Amino acid sequence: MQRSKRQCRLGRWLMATVVTLAPTTLAALETSLSAPGASKELVDRLKETSSVTTAEERGLDTPLEILSAALSDYRTIVQILYDEGYFSPVVSIKLDGQEAAELSSLTVPAQINRAAITVETGPSFKFGTATVKPLAPGTELPENFAPGKLATTGAIQQASSAGVQGWRDAGHAKAGIAGQTIIARHAQARLDAQIDLDPGRRLTFGKMFIKGNSDVRHRSIEKIAGFPSGEVYSPEKIQKVGTRLRRTGTFNVVSLQERETPNPDGTLDFDATFEDLPKRRLTFGVELASRDGVDVTATWTHRNMFRRAERLRFEVAVRNIGGAEDIDGRIGLRLDQPDRLGPDDNTFWSALLERRNTENYNVTVASLAYGARRTFSDNLYAEASAGFQLSDADDAYGTGRKFRYFILPFRSEWDKRDSKVSATRGFYLDSQVMPFVGISGTDTGLRLFFDGRAYTSLGTGGRIVLAGRAQLGSVIGPPADGVTPDFLFFSGGAGTVRGQPYESLGIPVGTGIAGGKSFIGLSGEIRGKVTDSLSLVGFYDYGVVDTSSFVGSGAQEDHSGAGIGVRYDLGGFGPLRLDLAYPVSGPTGDGLQFYIGIGQAF
Repeated sequence: MQRSKRQCRLGRWLMATVVTLAPTTLAALETSLSAPGASKELVDRLKETSSVTTAEERGLDTPLEILSAALSDYRTIVQILYDEGYFSPVVSIKLDGQEAAELSSLTVPAQINRAAITVETGPSFKFGTATVKPLAPGTELPENFAPGKLATTGAIQQASSAGVQGWRDAGHAKAGIAGQTIIARHAQARLDAQIDLDPGRRLTFGKMFIKGNSDVRHRSIEKIAGFPSGEVYSPEKIQKVGTRLRRTGTFNVVSLQERETPNPDGTLDFDATFEDLPKRRLTFGVELASRDGVDVTATWTHRNMFRRAERLRFEVAVRNIGGAEDIDGRIGLRLDQPDRLGPDDNTFWSALLERRNTENYNVTVASLAYGARRTFSDNLYAEASAGFQLSDADDAYGTGRKFRYFILPFRSEWDKRDSKVSATRGFYLDSQVMPFVGISGTDTGLRLFFDGRAYTSLGTGGRIVLAGRAQLGSVIGPPADGVTPDFLFFSGGAGTVRGQPYESLGIPVGTGIAGGKSFIGLSGEIRGKVTDSLSLVGFYDYGVVDTSSFVGSGAQEDHSGAGIGVRYDLGGFGPLRLDLAYPVSGPTGDGLQFYIGIGQAF
């Protein structure tokens, strides 16, 4: 008898436990969403956004969580419909046949098996009136915010932002929305929207207060920034200040925050916060060609060396490892000083020691120069320098030839590509002009070089890309035998004509080959994506060198090459490149050549 009583008590305890747990247990939830008359795109968006239809993905597995999701979906779905121009919708969410809005969270059902969402969108609304006032002179509102256009909350938000931004561009930094009146006229399916703006006072730039733990001297930051104190407020000007500071390559974080309250005199101060990048950076690069062997490069960068945001860049390159020619290489040094001149200018020192061993000449070059650089925009810069260059050369014109120059290199670069490592549209132009004055009997002249590249994806979003490149070079003034061979032009190799040996094409001189006084190189590629990461490339390259300063005016030699390539995208590093090329015409090449590197060929 006692045993039976104990069993009964145990049974009642187990039953109570089951009943207690039941309201928090959910079987597989069956969901549906219907919106008669709505587009498939709208239905898909509602399903993807609804917390109920995505309950399993969100990990909602109790009746209380499902009820909470349903209650939040009313607002979510209505907001989406407003975004699409439906301002008189009816939304029903039933849980096991009961409207979710009528259920209490205190008496949640023990189990919810089915959730059915029904949406009646109602008619799409058009704008009746659509006004923003007052507007700053020259402000353009979005085209979709106008009488007769589809009325959406997105259009209203865009118009509000455009109105505020117009006043900010005119110097009213604290412009904002004073109020808005939105009237939905259901009988006419029309929405009247009026946005009232408060322009506030026209302000001028005050002071920039430097904060943070940057090691850069405050005076250098101020000089680089060029903060426009006393000028009328402009978002574009403050953006330019940030760009100048980031351009130095010294800072990991540059934050320019306008203060909430202007000063009584109508000026607006800014707080500038900085965080430095690591002072040192080391990078490596490798390129492999079948005939020329392995080229290895390494760069070491020291940022903010003297606490003035300087950048010292030390470069080492070793070439022809395992190649047909003797190993050669270069050591280069450049120190950029961004706080010496104006905000968009910097000065620099550069030094170079290089040895080049090729099939047709050997030359040792040493140079030292000092110059200045002007940055016109994020896409365009120009620089000029003055210095000395010494060259000792062995070539087709003789051995032990010495050249001494005072050089004045000018260079500009205009880069409108959408990507530096794998462009799909835009263009790039590198222009170099270098007068050279001979010293100690060396001839005087002018060297020109231009490199232009263009890209188009033919409206395919980068799936198919046509890329073209043209290189032009000329030496004007001295005869070919009066110029150091590294000023003359050769063709062949990865940078000019693939499928032909590196710098194999020149001008015959006796039993040797010398460089030409002019050069044209043309390259074309068609790039097609196989997958998001893998691409195939077909290419054709052509090069010509001439004995005169202009191609076509003297005796000339030409050659060409063509081939196919494979690219595998490595993300921000650019694609891993493999090119297989074969000589098409000309006397310089014989047999298949291959090239491996990182980044597109051009």
